[in-house]
Amino acid sequence: MPAPRTVLLTGAAGGLGTLMRGLLPAYGYDLRLFDVTPIEGEPDAIAADLADKEALREAVRGVDAIIHLAGISLEAPFEKILKANVEGTYNLYEAVREEGAEREGGAPRIVFASSNHAVGYTPRPRPEAGDPLIPIDVPHRPDTFYGLSKSFGEDLAQLYWDKFAQETVSVRIGSCFMEPTSVRMLSVWMSPGDGARLFHAALTAPDVGHTVVYGSSANTRLWWDLSTARSLGYAPQDDSEQYAEKLIAELGPLDDANPDHAHLGGHFCTNPPMWPY
Repeated sequence: MPAPRTVLLTGAAGGLGTLMRGLLPAYGYDLRLFDVTPIEGEPDAIAADLADKEALREAVRGVDAIIHLAGISLEAPFEKILKANVEGTYNLYEAVREEGAEREGGAPRIVFASSNHAVGYTPRPRPEAGDPLIPIDVPHRPDTFYGLSKSFGEDLAQLYWDKFAQETVSVRIGSCFMEPTSVRMLSVWMSPGDGARLFHAALTAPDVGHTVVYGSSANTRLWWDLSTARSLGYAPQDDSEQYAEKLIAELGPLDDANPDHAHLGGHFCTNPPMWPY
């Protein structure tokens, strides 16, 4: 598949969106930026909420693909998650479906920023003890309302593929920062450079239907299977191991007796809920 030229980047003012704004143009993409927050130095960016269906419809008009990063990226009360991550993602898919119905060649592909928290209650593997890596077809086990919204996004993408032939790559992102900041993150970290490589592969691989992949670098302490991502052409180049000695010396190793270390979702599984008992 030829590389799309114009890519709508939602959530462009966020942490991951800011990183990708700096990295993706090197792959030849002309980015159309969308965020509820105005972006300094980007006068052409679209400042609108995902609830604004007319703004979304205009934002997707004529684009070749969409990278959907917008929404709440941490746990929050259900009402906020519902509006931003559930209804907002549905609004985007409807805008893209309408765009595809009005032009030749069908709807533009979506790359959906899912999360490892969609399967956060999956027990963490211990590869050093011979445990297999977590496969991509492990059942949804969300650890929060946030994780639940990402499970919804993956299921919505599957529905739109089956019903409308809308292509999506759902990327279960680990942690994409300049460097890992916890011992858990040594297993799920994705460098910004590898993040751009993965998004580029998701945008250009042929015939993806609805494909779900894990998003991380090729970490020595990796917990999940990257084979689906690699099948898209993703070739990660980074490894968190260079940060391991320092982090373990500061924070200690993963501890089987620590409930924060028991599941893939880490402390998202043990933090107090944000709703009344």
